[in-house]
Amino acid sequence: MEQAKPECRLIDTDGNIFAIIGKVSKTLKRAGQPEKAKDFSNKAFQCDSYDEVLQLCFKYVDVT
Repeated sequence: MEQAKPECRLIDTDGNIFAIIGKVSKTLKRAGQPEKAKDFSNKAFQCDSYDEVLQLCFKYVDVT
């Protein structure tokens, strides 16, 4: 059974891509999904653009 996507507030987060990756990863870990956090981080660092990372965020968390 797939776990629900945790809510992650990115609105007031520093726009630095590393800050965004860190916040999403931390959200996944706090939601008890450490493997998803690791998978997300690995995929995020392989992305070719800022927009690609943002799109990936939406696949792993509910962005608010």
